[in-house]
Amino acid sequence: MKSLSSVSAGSRRLAAIVGGAALVLGAAAIVPAAASPSPASPGPAQAAPAATATRPGWVASWAASPMAGSTSFSDQTVRNIVYTSVGGSSLRVQVSNTFGSAPLSVGEVSVGVVLDGAQLVPGTSHPLTFGGKTATTIPAGAQVLSDPLRMTVQPLTELAISLYLPTATGGATNHSDAQQNNYIAAGDHAGDAAATAYSTVTGSWYFADGLDVYSATADGTVVAFGDSITDGYQSLTGADARWPNYLARRLNAVLGDSAPGVVDEGISGNRVLSSSTCYGVSAESRFERDALSQPGVKAVIFLEGINDIGFAGMPDSGCSDPNNPDVTAAQIEAGYRYLIGLAHARGVKIYAGTLMPFAGSNRVYGGYFGTAYGEALREQVNTWIRTSGAFDGVIDFSTLTQDPYDPQYLNPVYVANSASASLSDGLHPNDVGYEAMANAIPLGFVR
Repeated sequence: MKSLSSVSAGSRRLAAIVGGAALVLGAAAIVPAAASPSPASPGPAQAAPAATATRPGWVASWAASPMAGSTSFSDQTVRNIVYTSVGGSSLRVQVSNTFGSAPLSVGEVSVGVVLDGAQLVPGTSHPLTFGGKTATTIPAGAQVLSDPLRMTVQPLTELAISLYLPTATGGATNHSDAQQNNYIAAGDHAGDAAATAYSTVTGSWYFADGLDVYSATADGTVVAFGDSITDGYQSLTGADARWPNYLARRLNAVLGDSAPGVVDEGISGNRVLSSSTCYGVSAESRFERDALSQPGVKAVIFLEGINDIGFAGMPDSGCSDPNNPDVTAAQIEAGYRYLIGLAHARGVKIYAGTLMPFAGSNRVYGGYFGTAYGEALREQVNTWIRTSGAFDGVIDFSTLTQDPYDPQYLNPVYVANSASASLSDGLHPNDVGYEAMANAIPLGFVR
């Protein structure tokens, strides 16, 4: 078991053993997958009232941005391993068919406390219901929220969300880069505590995109929104070492039960302005669904734009299609202003991180990554982030992570090595860098 703090991973898991879980029945909510209005749409005539964290109430404890995919399941169970940021007295899970092309049949969903890998702590697996029934059908393009399950959830704990899929699903709504081993079994094994049937390992989460808790003390929800750096790309698999995870642990240590929920809505390769078949719909398109629709949301920490710069130098095909080879800093800044307007119209604070150094990344990613042209754009965007006053606050991740001897490069202390290369990719931090990012966020932004 991997340790990320003075408390071992095994201790965190075992601390969440449940005493007497019970269902709290209520009508399950099926809703269309919310999308942000078009950037060309007129804004609201009047700003919405300021968001306020109400205690007690529902807050988001874990989430992942849904994406389109091609993997299909039939008569199989997927066990998604997720990491809570805050605890509560009840939980509910959101199951997503956001990018499905047909109704999704779900035969059974359960939640349990992880012991190790796909194995659960005995006696902690509990079925969820949807409108009082264990099975549900989710229309194409929709999401369904389970009935609440009365179950004590501990913070900073790995839970398993297991979904049995009795019939062919078609292309599965997923989150491709989970930085976590998840598991697949043939047949219905959603309620199994044993790992025996889970013979296949996958690096993606499937169909589950949120876990909320009912808390008497948690102070709302903070959404980390961004690209692969927020997604925790190249962090240690299974270590829960993304910077939002480090932030959740920091807040738990400082604030205890009053810490807000912290959820990670990063998508590797994501762009502010353009969608991609490989890297999800644009930030402009998903911001309402992934950030502003979270229960109790009060603040967003935003870090995105480097892929708008880097991809601009790539061919207008494949994963980089559609492309904007002439992207300007002003266009990226206009995207930022659009997202700021959405957040402020909902009374939500939005804080920005400056775009981090990426010299040396061109040999891995091509395009304008790590080029003189790309660097000029990055510096222009960062100057605007720092000086415009448009965001509610700024975290200078660029200065934090730069090489003190050559600020266009990441500090060697923070660079990540891929499994297949001895050199950094020049773009992504390692676990130490992700922890430094979390520690640099002012507590006043999130409390």
